[in-house]
Amino acid sequence: MAQTYDLVLKGGTVVNQDGEGIRDIAIKDGMIVAIGSIDTAKAGEVTDCTGLHVLPGVIDSQVHFREPGIEHKEDLETGARAAVMGGVTSVFEMPNTNPLTTTADTLADKVRRAHHRMHCDFAFWVGGTRENVKDIPELERLPAAAGIKVFMGSSTGDLLVEDDQGVRDILSATRRRAAFHSEDEYRLNERKHLRVENDPRSHPVWRDEIAALQCTQRLVGIAREVGAKIHILHLSTAEEVDYLIDHKDVASIEVTPHHLTLTDEAYERLGSLVQMNPPVRSERHRARLWEGLDQGILDILGSDHAPHTLEEKQKPYPASPSGMTGVQTLVPTMLDHVNAGRLSLARFVDMTSAGPARLFQTARKGRIAVGYDADFTVVDLKKQMTITNDWIASKAGWTPYDGKTVTGWPIGTIVRGMKVMWEGELSTPSKGEAILFQDGLPKA
Repeated sequence: MAQTYDLVLKGGTVVNQDGEGIRDIAIKDGMIVAIGSIDTAKAGEVTDCTGLHVLPGVIDSQVHFREPGIEHKEDLETGARAAVMGGVTSVFEMPNTNPLTTTADTLADKVRRAHHRMHCDFAFWVGGTRENVKDIPELERLPAAAGIKVFMGSSTGDLLVEDDQGVRDILSATRRRAAFHSEDEYRLNERKHLRVENDPRSHPVWRDEIAALQCTQRLVGIAREVGAKIHILHLSTAEEVDYLIDHKDVASIEVTPHHLTLTDEAYERLGSLVQMNPPVRSERHRARLWEGLDQGILDILGSDHAPHTLEEKQKPYPASPSGMTGVQTLVPTMLDHVNAGRLSLARFVDMTSAGPARLFQTARKGRIAVGYDADFTVVDLKKQMTITNDWIASKAGWTPYDGKTVTGWPIGTIVRGMKVMWEGELSTPSKGEAILFQDGLPKA
Protein backbone atom coordinates (compact mmCIF):
# COMPACT_ATOMS: atom_id res chain seq x y z
CA MET A 1 0.00 0.00 0.00
CA ALA A 2 1.39 3.40 -0.99
CA GLN A 3 2.37 5.82 1.75
CA THR A 4 -0.15 8.61 2.35
CA TYR A 5 0.91 12.16 3.12
CA ASP A 6 -0.82 15.23 4.50
CA LEU A 7 1.22 17.62 2.34
CA VAL A 8 3.88 17.39 -0.33
CA LEU A 9 6.03 20.37 -1.27
CA LYS A 10 6.76 19.69 -4.93
CA GLY A 11 9.68 20.80 -7.06
CA GLY A 12 11.30 23.42 -4.83
CA THR A 13 15.02 23.99 -4.48
CA VAL A 14 15.72 22.57 -1.04
CA VAL A 15 18.61 24.25 0.81
CA ASN A 16 20.06 22.21 3.65
CA GLN A 17 23.27 21.01 5.33
CA ASP A 18 24.01 18.81 2.29
CA GLY A 19 23.79 21.62 -0.25
CA GLU A 20 20.87 22.51 -2.46
CA GLY A 21 18.88 20.77 -5.17
CA ILE A 22 15.40 20.31 -6.55
CA ARG A 23 13.63 17.81 -4.29
CA ASP A 24 10.14 17.04 -3.03
CA ILE A 25 9.32 16.95 0.69
CA ALA A 26 6.53 14.81 2.16
CA ILE A 27 4.88 15.69 5.47
CA LYS A 28 2.63 13.65 7.74
CA ASP A 29 1.40 14.47 11.26
CA GLY A 30 3.59 17.55 11.38
CA MET A 31 6.81 15.70 10.62
CA ILE A 32 9.04 15.27 7.57
CA VAL A 33 8.61 11.67 6.42
CA ALA A 34 10.31 11.61 3.00
CA ILE A 35 12.65 13.71 0.84
CA GLY A 36 13.39 13.08 -2.84
CA SER A 37 11.17 12.29 -5.81
CA ILE A 38 7.77 11.61 -4.26
CA ASP A 39 4.59 10.14 -5.71
CA THR A 40 1.87 12.64 -4.90
CA ALA A 41 -1.05 10.35 -5.72
CA LYS A 42 -1.78 9.76 -2.04
CA ALA A 43 -1.09 13.29 -0.84
CA GLY A 44 -3.88 15.22 0.81
CA GLU A 45 -2.42 18.46 -0.52
CA VAL A 46 0.31 19.25 -3.01
CA THR A 47 1.98 22.68 -3.09
CA ASP A 48 3.93 23.54 -6.21
CA CYS A 49 7.22 25.14 -5.16
CA THR A 50 8.75 25.32 -8.63
CA GLY A 51 11.07 28.33 -8.82
CA LEU A 52 11.07 28.76 -5.05
CA HIS A 53 13.69 27.91 -2.43
CA VAL A 54 12.62 25.81 0.54
CA LEU A 55 14.75 26.60 3.60
CA PRO A 56 14.70 25.04 7.06
CA GLY A 57 12.35 27.10 9.21
CA VAL A 58 14.00 30.31 10.38
CA ILE A 59 14.59 30.46 14.15
CA ASP A 60 14.78 33.96 15.63
CA SER A 61 16.40 33.46 19.02
CA GLN A 62 16.00 37.03 20.28
CA VAL A 63 12.60 38.74 20.29
CA HIS A 64 10.77 40.93 22.81
CA PHE A 65 7.01 40.41 22.56
CA ARG A 66 6.27 42.50 25.69
CA GLU A 67 3.61 40.22 27.26
CA PRO A 68 2.69 40.28 30.08
CA GLY A 69 2.60 43.83 31.30
CA ILE A 70 3.60 45.96 28.29
CA GLU A 71 0.97 44.84 25.78
CA HIS A 72 0.35 48.31 24.37
CA LYS A 73 3.67 47.88 22.50
CA GLU A 74 3.24 44.22 21.45
CA ASP A 75 1.79 40.94 22.67
CA LEU A 76 2.52 37.28 22.02
CA GLU A 77 -0.16 36.99 19.34
CA THR A 78 0.77 40.12 17.36
CA GLY A 79 4.50 39.46 17.67
CA ALA A 80 4.07 35.91 16.41
CA ARG A 81 1.87 37.12 13.55
CA ALA A 82 4.68 39.47 12.52
CA ALA A 83 7.13 36.55 12.74
CA VAL A 84 5.22 34.26 10.38
CA MET A 85 4.40 37.08 7.97
CA GLY A 86 8.17 37.47 7.63
CA GLY A 87 8.95 33.76 7.24
CA VAL A 88 10.02 33.02 10.84
CA THR A 89 8.79 29.66 12.18
CA SER A 90 10.17 29.73 15.76
CA VAL A 91 11.12 32.41 18.27
CA PHE A 92 12.87 32.65 21.63
CA GLU A 93 11.23 35.47 23.61
CA MET A 94 13.04 37.60 26.18
CA PRO A 95 12.38 37.88 29.95
CA ASN A 96 12.14 41.67 30.46
CA THR A 97 8.35 41.71 30.77
CA ASN A 98 6.20 42.72 33.75
CA PRO A 99 6.42 40.63 35.81
CA LEU A 100 9.91 39.53 34.82
CA THR A 101 10.31 35.94 33.63
CA THR A 102 12.51 34.78 36.49
CA THR A 103 10.55 31.98 38.19
CA ALA A 104 8.90 28.70 37.29
CA ASP A 105 5.50 30.33 37.70
CA THR A 106 6.18 33.30 35.43
CA LEU A 107 7.63 30.99 32.78
CA ALA A 108 4.61 28.67 32.98
CA ASP A 109 2.31 31.68 32.67
CA LYS A 110 3.98 32.70 29.41
CA VAL A 111 3.71 29.16 28.06
CA ARG A 112 -0.02 29.12 28.86
CA ARG A 113 -0.50 32.49 27.17
CA ALA A 114 1.43 31.39 24.08
CA HIS A 115 -0.02 27.90 23.50
CA HIS A 116 -2.22 27.90 20.37
CA ARG A 117 -2.32 31.69 20.50
CA MET A 118 1.05 32.31 18.88
CA HIS A 119 1.25 31.49 15.17
CA CYS A 120 4.83 30.22 15.41
CA ASP A 121 6.52 27.82 17.82
CA PHE A 122 8.11 29.41 20.87
CA ALA A 123 10.54 29.25 23.76
CA PHE A 124 11.26 31.74 26.51
CA TRP A 125 14.52 32.98 27.99
CA VAL A 126 14.54 33.06 31.80
CA GLY A 127 16.12 36.12 33.39
CA GLY A 128 19.16 35.43 35.56
CA THR A 129 19.21 37.52 38.74
CA ARG A 130 20.92 37.58 42.12
CA GLU A 131 17.67 36.39 43.67
CA ASN A 132 17.08 33.25 41.56
CA VAL A 133 20.66 31.91 41.32
CA LYS A 134 19.91 28.86 43.45
CA ASP A 135 16.99 27.95 41.16
CA ILE A 136 18.85 28.28 37.84
CA PRO A 137 19.75 24.57 37.46
CA GLU A 138 16.03 23.74 37.50
CA LEU A 139 14.74 26.84 35.73
CA GLU A 140 16.90 26.32 32.64
CA ARG A 141 15.56 22.77 32.20
CA LEU A 142 11.85 23.61 32.48
CA PRO A 143 9.55 23.08 29.47
CA ALA A 144 9.96 25.87 26.88
CA ALA A 145 13.01 27.38 28.64
CA ALA A 146 15.59 28.50 26.06
CA GLY A 147 18.16 29.12 28.79
CA ILE A 148 19.28 31.95 31.06
CA LYS A 149 19.53 35.58 29.86
CA VAL A 150 21.50 38.24 31.74
CA PHE A 151 21.61 42.02 31.21
CA MET A 152 25.05 43.39 32.19
CA GLY A 153 24.09 46.81 30.83
CA SER A 154 20.74 48.47 31.53
CA SER A 155 18.22 48.45 28.71
CA THR A 156 14.40 48.22 28.58
CA GLY A 157 13.10 46.67 31.80
CA ASP A 158 14.44 46.02 35.30
CA LEU A 159 16.81 43.07 34.78
CA LEU A 160 20.39 44.07 35.55
CA VAL A 161 23.38 42.16 36.93
CA GLU A 162 26.30 44.50 36.35
CA ASP A 163 28.91 43.17 38.79
CA ASP A 164 31.43 40.37 38.26
CA GLN A 165 30.38 38.42 41.35
CA GLY A 166 26.73 38.44 40.33
CA VAL A 167 27.64 37.15 36.86
CA ARG A 168 30.07 34.63 38.37
CA ASP A 169 27.33 33.22 40.60
CA ILE A 170 24.92 32.85 37.68
CA LEU A 171 27.46 31.23 35.36
CA SER A 172 28.56 28.87 38.12
CA ALA A 173 24.97 27.64 38.34
CA THR A 174 24.31 27.24 34.60
CA ARG A 175 24.88 24.11 32.53
CA ARG A 176 23.36 25.37 29.29
CA ARG A 177 24.63 28.26 27.16
CA ALA A 178 23.67 31.54 28.86
CA ALA A 179 22.93 34.66 26.79
CA PHE A 180 24.21 38.14 27.64
CA HIS A 181 23.52 41.76 26.82
CA SER A 182 27.15 42.87 27.05
CA GLU A 183 27.60 46.57 27.81
CA ASP A 184 29.53 47.79 30.86
CA GLU A 185 27.03 49.45 33.19
CA TYR A 186 29.75 51.28 35.14
CA ARG A 187 31.06 52.97 32.00
CA LEU A 188 27.52 53.76 30.83
CA ASN A 189 26.83 55.54 34.11
CA GLU A 190 30.12 57.45 33.92
CA ARG A 191 29.31 58.69 30.40
CA LYS A 192 25.66 59.68 30.78
CA HIS A 193 26.69 63.33 30.62
CA LEU A 194 27.63 62.75 26.96
CA ARG A 195 24.00 62.33 25.95
CA VAL A 196 22.86 65.43 24.09
CA GLU A 197 19.27 66.52 24.61
CA ASN A 198 17.13 65.87 21.53
CA ASP A 199 20.09 64.46 19.56
CA PRO A 200 20.04 60.66 19.15
CA ARG A 201 23.34 60.92 17.26
CA SER A 202 24.92 61.10 20.72
CA HIS A 203 23.58 57.63 21.59
CA PRO A 204 26.61 55.72 20.18
CA VAL A 205 28.89 58.34 21.75
CA TRP A 206 27.44 57.56 25.18
CA ARG A 207 27.23 53.78 24.71
CA ASP A 208 30.60 53.58 22.97
CA GLU A 209 32.60 50.63 21.67
CA ILE A 210 34.72 50.55 24.84
CA ALA A 211 31.62 49.95 26.99
CA ALA A 212 30.84 46.92 24.85
CA LEU A 213 34.41 45.61 24.66
CA GLN A 214 35.14 46.00 28.39
CA CYS A 215 32.00 44.10 29.32
CA THR A 216 32.70 41.31 26.83
CA GLN A 217 36.26 40.96 28.14
CA ARG A 218 34.98 40.72 31.71
CA LEU A 219 32.36 38.20 30.69
CA VAL A 220 34.78 35.94 28.82
CA GLY A 221 37.16 35.98 31.77
CA ILE A 222 34.42 34.89 34.16
CA ALA A 223 33.21 32.19 31.75
CA ARG A 224 36.72 30.75 31.57
CA GLU A 225 37.12 30.93 35.33
CA VAL A 226 33.97 28.88 36.04
CA GLY A 227 33.93 26.73 32.88
CA ALA A 228 30.71 28.09 31.38
CA LYS A 229 29.37 28.55 27.85
CA ILE A 230 28.22 32.06 26.91
CA HIS A 231 26.37 33.66 24.04
CA ILE A 232 27.01 37.34 23.21
CA LEU A 233 23.84 38.95 21.90
CA HIS A 234 23.68 41.68 19.21
CA LEU A 235 27.41 42.17 18.71
CA SER A 236 28.01 45.70 17.41
CA THR A 237 31.71 46.60 17.47
CA ALA A 238 34.84 45.92 15.45
CA GLU A 239 36.82 45.63 18.68
CA GLU A 240 34.66 42.76 19.95
CA VAL A 241 35.04 40.86 16.69
CA ASP A 242 38.83 41.16 16.98
CA TYR A 243 38.83 40.11 20.63
CA LEU A 244 36.44 37.17 20.32
CA ILE A 245 38.49 35.47 17.59
CA ASP A 246 40.61 34.02 20.41
CA HIS A 247 37.65 32.96 22.56
CA LYS A 248 35.36 30.98 20.28
CA ASP A 249 35.75 27.93 22.52
CA VAL A 250 33.62 29.55 25.21
CA ALA A 251 31.69 32.29 23.37
CA SER A 252 29.16 32.14 20.57
CA ILE A 253 28.04 35.33 18.85
CA GLU A 254 24.79 36.75 17.52
CA VAL A 255 24.61 39.62 15.05
CA THR A 256 21.47 41.51 14.02
CA PRO A 257 20.25 42.62 10.60
CA HIS A 258 20.17 46.25 11.75
CA HIS A 259 23.84 46.24 12.78
CA LEU A 260 24.67 44.71 9.39
CA THR A 261 22.41 47.03 7.40
CA LEU A 262 22.31 50.45 9.08
CA THR A 263 25.05 52.90 10.08
CA ASP A 264 25.10 56.10 12.09
CA GLU A 265 24.03 58.11 9.04
CA ALA A 266 20.54 56.73 9.71
CA TYR A 267 20.22 59.02 12.75
CA GLU A 268 20.05 61.94 10.32
CA ARG A 269 17.13 60.38 8.43
CA LEU A 270 15.26 58.54 11.16
CA GLY A 271 16.33 60.03 14.47
CA SER A 272 15.41 57.92 17.48
CA LEU A 273 13.68 55.29 15.32
CA VAL A 274 17.12 53.68 14.98
CA GLN A 275 18.00 54.14 18.66
CA MET A 276 19.00 50.67 19.94
CA ASN A 277 21.06 49.13 22.73
CA PRO A 278 23.80 48.52 21.77
CA PRO A 279 23.69 51.32 19.23
CA VAL A 280 23.80 51.34 15.47
CA ARG A 281 27.38 52.53 14.86
CA SER A 282 29.68 53.84 12.14
CA GLU A 283 30.59 52.15 8.86
CA ARG A 284 33.88 50.98 10.39
CA HIS A 285 32.00 48.73 12.78
CA ARG A 286 29.51 47.49 10.19
CA ALA A 287 32.34 46.57 7.79
CA ARG A 288 34.14 44.58 10.50
CA LEU A 289 30.93 42.73 11.40
CA TRP A 290 30.60 41.68 7.76
CA GLU A 291 34.22 40.51 7.75
CA GLY A 292 33.52 38.54 10.92
CA LEU A 293 30.47 36.98 9.34
CA ASP A 294 32.43 36.10 6.20
CA GLN A 295 35.18 34.47 8.29
CA GLY A 296 32.71 32.43 10.34
CA ILE A 297 33.43 34.26 13.59
CA LEU A 298 29.80 35.30 14.00
CA ASP A 299 27.49 32.34 14.60
CA ILE A 300 23.84 33.27 14.22
CA LEU A 301 21.39 36.01 13.26
CA GLY A 302 18.76 37.32 15.66
CA SER A 303 16.43 40.24 15.10
CA ASP A 304 16.31 41.72 18.63
CA HIS A 305 12.72 42.67 17.75
CA ALA A 306 12.00 45.24 20.48
CA PRO A 307 8.94 47.32 19.57
CA HIS A 308 7.80 50.62 21.02
CA THR A 309 4.97 52.82 19.81
CA LEU A 310 5.75 55.68 17.45
CA GLU A 311 4.55 58.11 20.10
CA GLU A 312 7.12 56.71 22.56
CA LYS A 313 9.92 56.69 20.00
CA GLN A 314 9.24 60.30 19.06
CA LYS A 315 9.92 61.60 22.56
CA PRO A 316 12.98 63.87 22.63
CA TYR A 317 16.22 61.92 23.19
CA PRO A 318 17.19 60.53 25.69
CA ALA A 319 13.60 60.13 26.91
CA SER A 320 12.96 58.07 23.77
CA PRO A 321 13.20 54.30 24.45
CA SER A 322 15.69 52.07 22.65
CA GLY A 323 14.36 49.35 20.36
CA MET A 324 12.81 48.73 16.96
CA THR A 325 10.73 46.11 15.18
CA GLY A 326 12.73 43.41 13.39
CA VAL A 327 11.28 39.91 13.41
CA GLN A 328 9.24 40.46 10.23
CA THR A 329 12.07 42.10 8.30
CA LEU A 330 14.88 39.67 9.23
CA VAL A 331 14.35 37.37 6.24
CA PRO A 332 13.78 39.99 3.49
CA THR A 333 16.63 42.28 4.59
CA MET A 334 19.08 39.39 4.80
CA LEU A 335 17.93 37.85 1.50
CA ASP A 336 18.64 41.25 -0.04
CA HIS A 337 22.19 40.92 1.29
CA VAL A 338 22.33 37.39 -0.19
CA ASN A 339 21.35 38.75 -3.58
CA ALA A 340 23.95 41.51 -3.26
CA GLY A 341 26.62 38.84 -2.76
CA ARG A 342 27.45 39.71 0.86
CA LEU A 343 26.72 36.20 2.12
CA SER A 344 25.70 32.92 0.54
CA LEU A 345 22.26 31.41 0.91
CA ALA A 346 23.89 28.44 2.66
CA ARG A 347 25.45 30.78 5.24
CA PHE A 348 22.11 32.49 5.80
CA VAL A 349 20.50 29.09 6.40
CA ASP A 350 23.21 28.07 8.84
CA MET A 351 22.87 31.32 10.80
CA THR A 352 19.07 31.11 11.06
CA SER A 353 18.32 27.41 11.51
CA ALA A 354 21.17 24.94 11.92
CA GLY A 355 23.18 27.46 13.96
CA PRO A 356 20.53 28.20 16.62
CA ALA A 357 19.67 24.49 16.80
CA ARG A 358 23.33 23.62 17.34
CA LEU A 359 24.01 26.31 19.96
CA PHE A 360 20.86 25.88 22.00
CA GLN A 361 20.26 22.16 21.39
CA THR A 362 16.72 22.27 20.06
CA ALA A 363 15.07 18.93 19.42
CA ARG A 364 13.80 18.19 15.87
CA LYS A 365 14.33 21.70 14.53
CA GLY A 366 17.00 23.40 12.41
CA ARG A 367 17.30 20.95 9.49
CA ILE A 368 15.25 19.50 6.68
CA ALA A 369 15.55 15.84 7.61
CA VAL A 370 13.24 12.86 8.03
CA GLY A 371 12.11 12.72 11.65
CA TYR A 372 12.33 16.50 12.11
CA ASP A 373 9.47 18.96 12.50
CA ALA A 374 8.12 20.08 9.14
CA ASP A 375 9.18 23.72 9.57
CA PHE A 376 10.00 25.58 6.36
CA THR A 377 10.65 29.13 5.21
CA VAL A 378 9.75 29.23 1.52
CA VAL A 379 11.28 32.16 -0.35
CA ASP A 380 11.39 33.67 -3.82
CA LEU A 381 14.95 34.86 -4.25
CA LYS A 382 14.06 36.88 -7.35
CA LYS A 383 10.98 38.66 -6.03
CA GLN A 384 11.51 42.38 -5.57
CA MET A 385 9.33 44.12 -2.99
CA THR A 386 9.31 47.35 -1.03
CA ILE A 387 9.08 47.08 2.75
CA THR A 388 6.44 49.48 4.11
CA ASN A 389 4.96 50.33 7.47
CA ASP A 390 1.60 49.08 6.18
CA TRP A 391 3.06 45.58 5.79
CA ILE A 392 4.28 45.41 9.40
CA ALA A 393 2.01 43.17 11.50
CA SER A 394 3.56 44.20 14.83
CA LYS A 395 1.28 46.21 17.10
CA ALA A 396 3.90 48.98 16.87
CA GLY A 397 3.11 49.31 13.15
CA TRP A 398 6.42 50.74 11.91
CA THR A 399 9.85 49.70 10.66
CA PRO A 400 13.09 51.62 10.10
CA TYR A 401 13.15 50.00 6.65
CA ASP A 402 9.95 51.72 5.47
CA GLY A 403 10.42 52.44 1.76
CA LYS A 404 13.41 50.11 1.33
CA THR A 405 13.22 47.94 -1.80
CA VAL A 406 14.68 44.46 -1.38
CA THR A 407 15.27 41.47 -3.63
CA GLY A 408 14.25 38.18 -2.01
CA TRP A 409 10.94 37.70 -0.22
CA PRO A 410 9.24 35.16 2.09
CA ILE A 411 6.44 33.42 0.20
CA GLY A 412 5.42 30.84 2.79
CA THR A 413 5.83 29.98 6.46
CA ILE A 414 5.13 26.33 7.29
CA VAL A 415 5.12 25.31 10.96
CA ARG A 416 4.95 21.58 11.71
CA GLY A 417 3.35 20.95 8.33
CA MET A 418 0.79 23.76 8.59
CA LYS A 419 0.88 26.51 5.96
CA VAL A 420 0.56 29.36 8.44
CA MET A 421 1.38 32.07 5.91
CA TRP A 422 1.27 31.78 2.13
CA GLU A 423 1.74 34.60 -0.36
CA GLY A 424 1.20 37.32 2.22
CA GLU A 425 -1.92 35.90 3.84
CA LEU A 426 -2.39 34.12 7.15
CA SER A 427 -3.86 30.77 6.13
CA THR A 428 -4.01 28.72 9.36
CA PRO A 429 -5.31 29.56 12.85
CA SER A 430 -2.60 29.99 15.49
CA LYS A 431 -1.36 26.57 16.64
CA GLY A 432 2.01 27.46 18.15
CA GLU A 433 3.63 24.90 20.45
CA ALA A 434 6.53 25.02 22.88
CA ILE A 435 9.92 24.16 21.38
CA LEU A 436 11.59 21.06 22.82
CA PHE A 437 15.23 21.18 23.90
CA GLN A 438 17.56 18.23 24.32
CA ASP A 439 18.53 19.51 27.78
CA GLY A 440 14.91 19.61 28.95
CA LEU A 441 13.03 16.78 27.26
CA PRO A 442 9.88 15.67 29.09
CA LYS A 443 9.99 12.34 30.88
CA ALA A 444 7.94 9.52 29.39
